[in-house]
Amino acid sequence: MRTAEYPAPERVLLHISDTHLRADSRLFDLVDGAERLERALRAIEGTGIRPDAVVFTGDLADLGEARAYADLRDLVEPFAERLGTRVFWVMGNHDDRAAFRAELLDDPSADMRPVDRVDELDGLRLITLDSTVPGEHHGQLRDEQLEWLGEVLATPAPLGTILAMHHPPVPSVLPLAASVELRDQRRLARVLRGTDVRAIIAGHLHYSTFATFAGIPVSVASSTCYAQDLTVPTGGTRPQDGAQAFNLVHLYDDTVVHSVVPVDVPHTLEYIAPDEALRRLRAAGVAELSPARRDAPSVHGALLR
Repeated sequence: MRTAEYPAPERVLLHISDTHLRADSRLFDLVDGAERLERALRAIEGTGIRPDAVVFTGDLADLGEARAYADLRDLVEPFAERLGTRVFWVMGNHDDRAAFRAELLDDPSADMRPVDRVDELDGLRLITLDSTVPGEHHGQLRDEQLEWLGEVLATPAPLGTILAMHHPPVPSVLPLAASVELRDQRRLARVLRGTDVRAIIAGHLHYSTFATFAGIPVSVASSTCYAQDLTVPTGGTRPQDGAQAFNLVHLYDDTVVHSVVPVDVPHTLEYIAPDEALRRLRAAGVAELSPARRDAPSVHGALLR
C-alpha cells in the first residue's frame, strides 16, 4: 500500500458570491435571488462537506435593503449552524455599509468607514477587505486601508493568509467591466507582494475566472443568482439565468486548490458511493488520506475596523 501524494486539506473554505437578494422584487423581473441562493445551499449541504468557513464576497443585497440582509441571515445562519461552520461577509458595490453593519454585524452605529476585518481559522488568517466606494460601482482602496493591510501582513500567520474582497484585481474578458473594475491596483500590489497571502478570492464579475496578481493566485467565484454568458458576441454582455456556481477552496501545506461547482447538474452519469470509492482506492494500492494537522498555534485574534 502507498499513501496518496497529498494528505487531507488543512482547511476548506466555501466561497459564495453575488447573491443579490431583494426584499420585494426580482432581478430582471425574473430572478429571485433568495430562491437561487437557497437552491445552492441545498446542493452544498447535500454533499456532506463541512467547511471551516463560508465566505460571501459581496453584492449580498442588490439594493442594500435592510430586509434583504435579514432574509440573507435567515437563510445562511441555520445552514452554517447545521454544518458547524463560521460565516464571513464582504461588502460589495451593491451593498449599503450602514445596513450591512446593522443587519449582518449587529452594529447599529451606522459607521460609514470601510468594513475591513482580520479573523483567524486555527492558524489560517482571513482578511476581508472592503473595496467599495459608496454610491459608485467601481472599486478603490483608501490610503488608510492599505496602511492597515500592510500592518496586519507584517507578521506572517502560521498557515498563511487568504484575502477576500469584492472587486477582483484582474482584467475582465468582458470589456464593459472596465467601467466597474478596481482602480489603482498597483497600490494594492505594492502592499501584497512578498507577504504570506496565499490566495485572493473575489466576486463581482458573475463568472468564474482565475489569474495572478502581485504573484498571488486570484480566484473569482461566479454568482448564485445569475451569471454572465461568455459566449456573447465580443464586446457585449448578456446576463443569463443559468450557470450559477460557487467555489470550494482546499488549502494544503504547499498549495491551494480552487474548484468551481455548478449549482445545477441535470444529467448524472454515474454515482460511486464513498465506501465503494474507498474500496477502489484500496484495490489500487492507495491507503486512505492521512488527516491534516489541526493544532497550528493561534497568533491572531479577530479585529474589526
